[in-house]
Amino acid sequence: MSERVIGRIRRVNGPVIEVKGVTDAMMLELVYVGEARLVGEVIKLDGNRAVVQVYEDTTGITPNENVFGSGSPLSVELGPGLIGTIYDGIQRPLERLYDMSGSFIERGVRTPGLDRSRTWRFEPQATVGTEVSGGEVLGVVRESEQVVHRVLVPPEVAGKLAAVADTGEYRVDETIATVRADTGERDLRMMQEWPIRKPRPAAERNALSAPLVTGQRVIDTLFPLAKGGTVAIPGGFGTGKTMTQHAIAKWCDADIIVYIGCGERGNEMTSVLTEFPDLVDPRTGLSLMERTILIANTSNMPVSAREASIYTGVTMAEYYRDQGYDVAVMADSTSRWAEALRELSGRMEEMPAEEGFPAYLPTRVAEFYERAGSMRTLSGDSGSVSIIGAVSPPGGDFSEPVTQHTKRFVRCFWALDRQLANARHYPAISWLDSYSEYLDDISPWWESETGAGWSTSRAEILDLLQREVRLQQVVKLVGPDALPDSQRFVIEVCTLFKNAFLQQNAFDEVDRYTTAAKQRAMLEVILAYWRRGSAAIRKGVTLIKLRRMKALQDIVRMKTRIANEDTRSIERISARLERSIGQLESIYV
Repeated sequence: MSERVIGRIRRVNGPVIEVKGVTDAMMLELVYVGEARLVGEVIKLDGNRAVVQVYEDTTGITPNENVFGSGSPLSVELGPGLIGTIYDGIQRPLERLYDMSGSFIERGVRTPGLDRSRTWRFEPQATVGTEVSGGEVLGVVRESEQVVHRVLVPPEVAGKLAAVADTGEYRVDETIATVRADTGERDLRMMQEWPIRKPRPAAERNALSAPLVTGQRVIDTLFPLAKGGTVAIPGGFGTGKTMTQHAIAKWCDADIIVYIGCGERGNEMTSVLTEFPDLVDPRTGLSLMERTILIANTSNMPVSAREASIYTGVTMAEYYRDQGYDVAVMADSTSRWAEALRELSGRMEEMPAEEGFPAYLPTRVAEFYERAGSMRTLSGDSGSVSIIGAVSPPGGDFSEPVTQHTKRFVRCFWALDRQLANARHYPAISWLDSYSEYLDDISPWWESETGAGWSTSRAEILDLLQREVRLQQVVKLVGPDALPDSQRFVIEVCTLFKNAFLQQNAFDEVDRYTTAAKQRAMLEVILAYWRRGSAAIRKGVTLIKLRRMKALQDIVRMKTRIANEDTRSIERISARLERSIGQLESIYV
């Protein structure tokens, strides 16, 4: 639909513009403001007036300038070429913007999200004459070394396939198939457009059954996230939210990573943009960018673009989910997105709710996280979108509105602790304040992959950590020497568990990632120390004797010295531990 004048500017209030004389506009329509053609979106209609939020700097815009409507909602282009690209919040490729305007993006610069000059080798998989419907695969394109891009029939299209292109090189805007329906023929391209605020359809939701294995032991063993699940990572400044997301992006077993830098500091996004291309995917040995899409929307960019960026990212994630991939979305951070909502709401003079946030904040948070899930796609495949959202509560106060509302809509919570961060304990995820509601869903996977009893062992170590907290309160009052050996041993085992299991070294070649099998083996040898040691203390063995066992040093060092695939070495440590405690017991019998 061609551009047409829908009205003229009446008032400019930062990124919010009031338009008068509106006779032909619709809610959420993509518009272009002024002679500079700044990108904006209609967010309110009132008679012959409209309110537009602009995704660029409005400096210099004056009343009575024309506003042009596009006739369609704010959408993203979906097709080959997304992987490995760095976009801003409204899907403008930053590298192309740099080529067009230099280091500082000029206003009104417009460039398509997908490169129109690049060709892709299309291999058809559909047959002429067959009935096709939305979500079915027309053909495949090798998008990267890791990603085979499945070209899909758009969700709203159904009919008989009248033509399909032969194997060859095509641009994303060239016709590769024709579908004939009762309403006429429709040409299909490798590229399709989709409104960012509208979830892409799926056949049905699947039950969650498999964990998103991250290689971070405190996450996978204590507070696991299911594929298709949602999790919040709240924490104050400097507690490691971004670093935790970086580690998950690198090591998790998702097929596609969508990283959304939403209102983060420029230096943090610079670090992401420079490091990600150099990171090596541990599963394939190729660049991590071979399966990653980056959306960079820093804190000095217009706030309205920050508001749109998370919808842009999750729409791309849903597109790859529809192709049968498991996608992990990193939103860093949703607090900055909520702040953008607050600023835009204030400029529209809406009634504020708690701490100035708009009354519809919970609805927007829920709409975002509800787009996660494990789905049976329209073509019958299975795919998932997992959302990992960082929250930046001011002053580390978890009672503030964004954190509290996010907790209502996510089923997993990884609370970052400042004391752990200051002690250089990484990841600084608190084992007291965090939780996961996915245990019933993913326990069968752990039991089948690592052996029976995983749930029991996990519950036992968490119970020990809770007991240790209560004992530490007593220690602060009367000192450790006032406790009997049986209670001091609880503190001893928990200290061992924190140092030998929960704490990981992101720079160590072995320790930075741990497989599920090794995690289980490490957990079991520590619990064996607890069970056998407790029995030995009841028989008269002293805590000092237990501390001096050589096998204990092997337990401490196993995280860095034993490779992921060498779980038998951990079993040998357990056997030495059993012999050592047995020898100590024989002395006191």
